[in-house]
Amino acid sequence: MRKLFCLLISLSAFTQVQSQNSIEDSLFIRAIFDEALTNSKCYEVLEHLCTQIGPRLSGSQGAAKAVDFMSETSKKEGFDKTILQEVMVPHWERGNICEVKTANKETTFSACALGGSVGGEVKAKVIRVSHLEQLDSLGEANIRGKIVFFTRPMEPRHIHTFEAYGGCVDQRWAGPSKASKYGALGTLVRSMSLREDEFPHTGSMSYDTLFPKIPAFAISTAAATRLDKMLNEKPDLEIYMKGNCAMLPDTLSHNVVAETKGNENPNNFIIAGGHLDAWDNGQGAHDDGAGCVQSMEALRILKNLGYKPKNSLRAVMFMNEENGLRGGKKYAELAEKNLEQHIVAIESDRGGFTPRGFYIDTEDAKLISAIAKYRKLLEPYGLHDFKQGGGGADISPLKDKGTVCLGYIPDSQRYFDYHHASSDTFDAVNKRELELGAASIAAMIYLLDKYGLPKQQP
Repeated sequence: MRKLFCLLISLSAFTQVQSQNSIEDSLFIRAIFDEALTNSKCYEVLEHLCTQIGPRLSGSQGAAKAVDFMSETSKKEGFDKTILQEVMVPHWERGNICEVKTANKETTFSACALGGSVGGEVKAKVIRVSHLEQLDSLGEANIRGKIVFFTRPMEPRHIHTFEAYGGCVDQRWAGPSKASKYGALGTLVRSMSLREDEFPHTGSMSYDTLFPKIPAFAISTAAATRLDKMLNEKPDLEIYMKGNCAMLPDTLSHNVVAETKGNENPNNFIIAGGHLDAWDNGQGAHDDGAGCVQSMEALRILKNLGYKPKNSLRAVMFMNEENGLRGGKKYAELAEKNLEQHIVAIESDRGGFTPRGFYIDTEDAKLISAIAKYRKLLEPYGLHDFKQGGGGADISPLKDKGTVCLGYIPDSQRYFDYHHASSDTFDAVNKRELELGAASIAAMIYLLDKYGLPKQQP
């Protein structure tokens, strides 16, 4: 009886501690969101990044200015450290010519070169394909001397738009070399967007060194629809393409890292980050200025609330996610070299929209369940989606070294309206949604720092 009494007392004490912790955590998370919604600086930082600096593709002057600006912003916030990590990055320039027209030049199509494309001038008939496998079926006899038009749209039935994007991006990435293998002179691809408009969407493509490099352009969704209709009426239609883009020698650039030193485990790190580079045809507001300013804002919020972290916290602005991932690789390389233990990495690279939750990039059910338990504390702020999923490109090299990676999830329905397009401008970002995202990341950092993670299954 005495043992039972002692057990009941022990359980009661444990429950009381849990309850006290829950109240304490709820109050602190409320303070995080209050700070973000009343004193946030992330919107004004994003405004400068987008409107005063603008395009900042790796290797460009804009990228260099962005590094200087975010470094100075970090120093002004008074973080314990501001670190610039040197990284050599590719330097591709779009040039000032980009034309896609009918051969008689009566009809012009909204177009832009794909990132990494060579320049060139092509006039040829068009052959349409919807899947890369069709090129194998058509063969050289039907493709040689023509422009291949990749027509597959994003699948609108996917509720999660990143699934729709993943279902068609292969034609942009691998299409040019696959077409060149069979003698094509150039490629066009329907932009990766669910919205019908006149904004062409760029993005990376890759050349296979076994085949000639050919010009590769994207045309807007509306232009793709028009071209498809014209080809139905006139199958032997000729298209004229011209561009003067070029690849230049690699350039020195930097990752920007803001750091708050841990009080108990200073060589253990929890990081949040986004990529500072952005395509040259827009301002890179949602992709990924939003992720950068949210990550730094998360650290600012915790610092201003007087939170003393157990582990060191970092906001990382990675360079060269869009066309190389060299910043993410360099960060992981330096972490290993400096014997830094990275516990958790969070990436924000899905736009500055309304928060929904976090993906957990693991197959460990115990770990997913442990992190999903935070749902109860975060649901009042709209964060209810906690499940297995991708963490992000820039933090993927850390995952390979054992770091637990999380991907911040905002609502995805509008993201591909702006992704890699000239419409990705500051005025497309909602101030309140951006601030809620920063608070969400700060709250997750707080919980992970305070309670840690269960040991992963082997």
